[in-house]
Order: sequence, then structure tokens, then C-alpha cells
Amino acid sequence: MSTVIYDSPIFGPIHSRRLGISLGINLLPKGGKVCSFDCIYCECGLNKERRTKNPLPTVEEVVRGLESKLIELQKDGIVPDVLTFAGNGEPTLHPDFPEIVGKVREVRDRECPSAKMSILSNATQIRRPEIREALLHFDNNILKLDTVNPDYIATVDRPGGHYDVEEQIACLELFQGHCIIQTMLMKGTYKGLDLDNTREEYIAPYLEALARIKPHSVMLYTLDRETPVTGLEKADCEVMQSIANRIRALGIEVSVSC
Repeated sequence: MSTVIYDSPIFGPIHSRRLGISLGINLLPKGGKVCSFDCIYCECGLNKERRTKNPLPTVEEVVRGLESKLIELQKDGIVPDVLTFAGNGEPTLHPDFPEIVGKVREVRDRECPSAKMSILSNATQIRRPEIREALLHFDNNILKLDTVNPDYIATVDRPGGHYDVEEQIACLELFQGHCIIQTMLMKGTYKGLDLDNTREEYIAPYLEALARIKPHSVMLYTLDRETPVTGLEKADCEVMQSIANRIRALGIEVSVSC
């Protein structure tokens, strides 16, 4: 099994299917994974297999690393389209997350003001007001919601702590449209559960949740890399496009990566 684990606070730039030329910001330890989900499809691998004793990067390490990398890219004539908080797990778990967001924004404004700030988050921490406030500073506040079915979430996303999907939806509503919902669609089986979350029993309540959240847009995607468990399959592109059309009927923009 191949996995993607980063060894520094700044990585890339890489070409993102959804965001363009992306310079990554990893707030998790080098060589290991820290996440409040343990998704069976995660490109970083399963949590128990990626434990590390390495510390979290400090605020200063993140800022210095970003400044140095941007200066290097400028010399090569490269301007990233986006600065993306992602990496080895869930970025909002860093205890200095709000401070880091503010300082990264200052560096962005000074060194590459045309770049947008993005985050890929599983949204498990959005019940905390300080996290919601920090997330409002992102141009692309991309928050995960694979389904609203608790059994599916428990089997596939596998939250490591408190997670109540109704509470999640209520907190997502608080962004008043300043969020992008990211949803993994797939098929296959795992521990006896049919993982096809494109079926109507999953999609109908998911659409009801989107109507409540009223996100700026939705990103539908499916498997693109090797997964840490077997039995997972890509969702059918035609089915994904059909779901996208139903989302558009709600007045919500949607992109499909299949």
C-alpha cells in the first residue's frame, strides 16, 4: 500500500484536481498522521499505522517555511494559485491553528496576494467558535460531509471522538454560505456494509442537509489513489453527474471529479 505522508510543514507545489497549482501547508507532525477521522479511504493511511512521536510544527516553523518557499518559487517564476492547509491529517487540530491562519494570511498578502487560501478539513472541530472564526478567513473553506447516515459515518469516516451529524449540519449552517462541502462518493463493501453512498437512501437526506447548509458550492469526488483497505471502488461518473444535477437544482454550484 502506497500512502502520502509529508515530512515538512510546507510541501509542493502540486497540481490539484480542484484547486490548481497548490502550495501545501501541513500543520501535523512530519512522517506521521494525526486526525480526528480514520477514513478507510484516506491517502495518508490508517491512523494506527502512521503514529509518530514527532512534534507538531511551531507557528514560527510554519511561517518561516512558507516565506522561504515562496521566495524560492518567485525566483523560478512560479506563483501558486492557492495556499492549501492539508497534509498529514486534520489541520484544525493544531492548538495554534487560529494564530497560524492569521500569520499565513499576512505572508500571503505580502508575498503572493493573488493566491487564495484554502483548507481541506473534516469539519470535526467546527463546534468550537474560535475554529469557525478562523475558517472564515479562507477563500475556499472546504469542509467534509460524505453522508448524513450515522452508520455509514461510523464505518467509513470513523470519528475518533464526539461526532453528531445533526450537530455538524447545524454548525455548517452557521457559516451562512461561506463554506464548500466536499463529499467522497464510492462503492464497494467493508465489514459487510455496502459502501455505495450514491444510492437514494443516502442521497435524499444528503440533499436535504445541503438545502439547510446552503454552501457556496459542493465538490463531489471519488477514489483517485490506492486506499489503505481493500474492497473500495470508484463511484460511477454518470451517477455522480446525475447527483450533481440534483444539487444544481437546489441553486448550489457543484464540481465533479471522477
